[in-house]
Amino acid sequence: METLYIVLNVAVLVALIGLLVYMQRKHVSFSKRVFTALGLGIVLGLVLHLIYGATSEVLADSVAWYNIIGTGYVKFLQMIVVPLVFISILGAFTRIQLGSNLGKIAGLILSILIGTTAIAAVVGIASAVGFQLDASELVQGEAETARAENLVQRAAEVEGKTLPQQIIEFIPANPFLDFTGARPTSTIGVVIFAAFLGFAYLGISRKDPENAATVKKAVDALYALVMRVVTLVLRLTPYGILAIMARTVATSDFGAIYNLGKFVIASYVALGTMFIIHLIIVSLSGLNPITYLKKVADALLFAFTSRSSAGTLPLTINAQANRLGVSEGIANFSGSFGLTIGQNGCAGIYPAMLAVMIAPSMGIPLDLPFILTLIAVVAVSSFGVAGVGGGATFAAILVLSAMDLPIALAGLLISVEPLIDMGRTALNVNGSITAGVATARITGQLDKDMYNEPMEKQTAEV
Repeated sequence: METLYIVLNVAVLVALIGLLVYMQRKHVSFSKRVFTALGLGIVLGLVLHLIYGATSEVLADSVAWYNIIGTGYVKFLQMIVVPLVFISILGAFTRIQLGSNLGKIAGLILSILIGTTAIAAVVGIASAVGFQLDASELVQGEAETARAENLVQRAAEVEGKTLPQQIIEFIPANPFLDFTGARPTSTIGVVIFAAFLGFAYLGISRKDPENAATVKKAVDALYALVMRVVTLVLRLTPYGILAIMARTVATSDFGAIYNLGKFVIASYVALGTMFIIHLIIVSLSGLNPITYLKKVADALLFAFTSRSSAGTLPLTINAQANRLGVSEGIANFSGSFGLTIGQNGCAGIYPAMLAVMIAPSMGIPLDLPFILTLIAVVAVSSFGVAGVGGGATFAAILVLSAMDLPIALAGLLISVEPLIDMGRTALNVNGSITAGVATARITGQLDKDMYNEPMEKQTAEV
């Protein structure tokens, strides 16, 4: 009988996928198909949760089949992240428009990413204090205990390293190893390696224009190839979101979410506040924030469901370059840098909230010196945070270790981590896009006609 239920559950998913295929053949817009997939996934997940319960074997076996679509799609995105980061950075250098303002552009993007992370820390601190969050109120069960032990083990790998040693970790001693993602800082290692090749290209272009033209042609061809792969993968987005959302809702522990409701609410108040700050930055750049929202909705929605900033990178770059009018060079830089530097949600709000929750339980007053130190530590520690699920944990370890606070207490939030991580990831991606738009606007490399052009007239649909 259980096998029959599993077959029925899978058949329902297949039928919904068929509906999305039908919508595509009827030329329904990509955005509408994505939002339809989100809604269908939520409804399917709720129905499965109500019928079977989050811990049933039937649901677990059904989800295993759902993961072929959901997790498989995320893996396809992760497959193209490193090649895309590499060719995006290198390709940015081959564009003459970027080369003349390279230092200014990189400086602006990094300043906005790190500056907004510091602001995010302030927002996180304010939310934690405002909701009077206290780590001593958290309940510790078997799952929480296991999570705490895992965090302590991970922290042992980080503790004892000075800030200079951590900075040295960014440098790619073997770039080909970093292409495999073997290190926590592999992505930033690939960025650095690609940047060195880019600077080498600029040198060649001044001294040997003929060979520089050959290099540029090869880079452009490789860029076109990688972007074509990106397009093929992005076409699967509605199906991936459907399966991911159904799995997430069906397996959520609503009881634990209720028990930790105050922390969840405080987290989303902070995330929402920071999102509004991003829109204020867009407005101060002289751009319509409503137009901005419409054009980044697909990228933010996928970030929310997948919980992977790295997996969302193709959508991040696509939204900037093909919808918002950001030059390709700036879009590539801001998207790639935003994967590992200045993640407002994972590296800004989350560790700041944890520190404020934990400090009073250790007898540490939340005075001005503590808060200022925390903000500085969060900003500095935001370098090198991995843009995949778990990046927030790494950021928390760095910050709590630097503030001499017990790391194990962060494990008590394991039951609501997925729910909060969805919002954090969407904020991370929005921070990258905001940095790109603001930088393009400041440097005069933003096509306002494209920015203001209605979505229906743009050909950026996948």
